[in-house]
Amino acid sequence: MRQSHLFTKTRKSAPKDEVAKNAQLLIRAGYIHKEMAGAYAYLPLGLRTFNNIVSIIREEMDAIGGQELTLTALQNPTLWERSGRWSDEAIDVWFKTTLKDGAEVGLAVTHEEPLTALMTEYIQSYKDLPKYAYQFQTKFRNELRAKSGIMRTREFVMKDLYSFSRDEKEFRTFYEKCAEAYKKIFDRAGIGAQTFRTFASGGSFSKFSDEFQTICDAGEDTIYVHRKKGIAVNKEVYTDEVLAELGIKRDELEEMKAVEVGNIFPLGTRFSDVLGLTYKDEEGKEVPVVMGSYGIGPGRLMGTIVEVLGDEKGLVWPKEVAPYPVHLVSIAGGNKEVTEEADRIYDLLLENGIEALYDDRDARAGEKFADSDLIGIPTRFVVSEKTMAQGAVEAVNRADGVSSLVPESGIVEYLGRSD
Repeated sequence: MRQSHLFTKTRKSAPKDEVAKNAQLLIRAGYIHKEMAGAYAYLPLGLRTFNNIVSIIREEMDAIGGQELTLTALQNPTLWERSGRWSDEAIDVWFKTTLKDGAEVGLAVTHEEPLTALMTEYIQSYKDLPKYAYQFQTKFRNELRAKSGIMRTREFVMKDLYSFSRDEKEFRTFYEKCAEAYKKIFDRAGIGAQTFRTFASGGSFSKFSDEFQTICDAGEDTIYVHRKKGIAVNKEVYTDEVLAELGIKRDELEEMKAVEVGNIFPLGTRFSDVLGLTYKDEEGKEVPVVMGSYGIGPGRLMGTIVEVLGDEKGLVWPKEVAPYPVHLVSIAGGNKEVTEEADRIYDLLLENGIEALYDDRDARAGEKFADSDLIGIPTRFVVSEKTMAQGAVEAVNRADGVSSLVPESGIVEYLGRSD
């Protein structure tokens, strides 16, 4: 992508009503557009970043046996009435509307009901289990507070996976596999060191559920972190009884603010009971399916990465998340030879399967460097008269600002490094 062709532009300031760091930086860098409170459009750079996060999540869900599908956002009240979750008293963030024929429909806040009903067509025998189905699907929630940028919105994409198991033992085996997969996702997204598996309330389904909480000053949750064990406890279950069960003491814990970036939740037979999802065991007995749900919001994860890693200059993307692996910046100053050299390196990258954002604009060096820092791509290659004289490009690491000269023959190898 040549930056001169990119329709978005950087901004010196974000909208005055935008208070969240993640939204301020993403708007200024041209990644997102605020449509209204709690609703954001993803622009070209933002969509590439978002899709990279989706790819990480998809790869890890596929690796543990997940099968991807897409369910409808429009929801018939009938199923939800059977589960008792259609009323606003049960779920107070519904968006509901009326069709022209007078029928009422909702915009899905989650998908336990429709997927459970769907599975009654495909699960009849113990031989049909276990199954793990997931989707990336737009959810709608009528949030009262939508002020945390893309970390809390009224319209957002959710990866929600649902497990269907024969019994509690089979369910727990997969539950732990999913917890490990989540750890890999957050490691790959660059925030693994700041993210803790956190014991939280299981509500009406179980004693505990597990949240994955990232330490962050902008967080809305309070957690108590046990760094040695790599776990945490949510304030809502922070009691002596829970601590004793976990084998930890109060003086071993640190109180921190955090953002919930994912959750895994035991559902038991809550939905299979009311929606008739059963299977025949080896003796021919009808048994309810044991279920679990597992959620990650790619947009919330993207916003959290910005909150945790962004600095005073702008965005700082981890390698697997960044919209491009390299930002090629030409400092030509009217020198045709520099422009030709930068064009040649851009073509060299493409020939080797490396996509780059190429700043070919006619702009001052200071403006280009400031924009590059704001956009936050991990590696910047600078082509100038000075670098040409040395037969190299200047490589600048966005995270720490360290620069080095890389000969043209070593460019591809340099970008292939794991660090």
